[in-house]
Amino acid sequence: MPCGRWVKESFQVAVLYVGAVIGAGFASGQEILQFFMVFGYRGLWGAALVTFLFALLGFSLMLSVGAHRTTSYGELLPWLLGRRLAGFMDYLNLLMLFGGLAVMLAGGGALATEQLGLPGACGVIFTAAVTSLVILGGLEGVILANALLVPLKVAFIAFVCLAALWRCGAWPDLTGGPFPLNPPCRHWALSGLLYVSYNMVVPVAVLSSLGGRVSPGAGVAGGAAGGAALGAAVFLVALAELAFFPGVLRQQVPLLVVAASLGEVWKHCLGVLVWLAILTTAIADAHGLASRLAPRGGRAYRRAGVLAVLACLPLARADFSRLVQLLYPLFGCAGLLLTAALAVAPLRLARAAKK
Repeated sequence: MPCGRWVKESFQVAVLYVGAVIGAGFASGQEILQFFMVFGYRGLWGAALVTFLFALLGFSLMLSVGAHRTTSYGELLPWLLGRRLAGFMDYLNLLMLFGGLAVMLAGGGALATEQLGLPGACGVIFTAAVTSLVILGGLEGVILANALLVPLKVAFIAFVCLAALWRCGAWPDLTGGPFPLNPPCRHWALSGLLYVSYNMVVPVAVLSSLGGRVSPGAGVAGGAAGGAALGAAVFLVALAELAFFPGVLRQQVPLLVVAASLGEVWKHCLGVLVWLAILTTAIADAHGLASRLAPRGGRAYRRAGVLAVLACLPLARADFSRLVQLLYPLFGCAGLLLTAALAVAPLRLARAAKK
């Protein structure tokens, strides 16, 4: 394969992986605060663990996708989990992708109200319309949107965090942690594992559709690189939030405190970043649904994706935070199963190759 094509395919896999994980919770800094910074400086060990796990699971996922040339997660789950458990997980994934899409649309509405003072319906409809337009472009449209938006998101997060770290004063004394934020787990390692597991549901749905498009070698490299990029982003945000303790505590958008240190303009830019994160996650959810319901692509894929977006509109009128509380625990439970199956997938493939 020509080197240029190999690099292009690897880049496409990496940006799809990153785009599926970096949603509104990440871009706001809230996820990093809850899963890592509640442990003070020990949270950085959790960020290091997450970097390794994201890279390993991205490698393992694309190794499995390449070996089976899958076009949707419905073709991958039976091999990962067995037919009986795969059938249950298939329905659960559909529910979670649908719910996740509704959460992202609701997030667009909440952002329109809080940042612009507009009715929530305006933000919901605008986010739904852009998502639908991308889906109408097929898989090429999804890849193009991520290729344009994901590097922009990552570059913005990196710039804000690095510039704020450059300007910050002395590091705070965090020896009094853990902090009163009700961490999801009592140990930084378990918290990091839970963070990775609940974030793997959407990447599995998105990346499993690429088996017929990218070469196995490029896919594996892209999966590992995307995972490493995710871990690096987690580490940067964690460092920035540490530098601005305790100001980030109890904040709905902790990165707003970090961005504010650079000036008012950056505070408003952060709102745009959060919406881009919402958009790319909404696109990932809609693509996961469409590729599962119409794995052969074409008009059926476009129709399924747009209908999924339209079907989510009534649910998107619900309260954003309430939807998150209701649906995200499901992501965590399903993600643990997928994470365990992906972790042993390379061993299973190696054993099969020896027979």
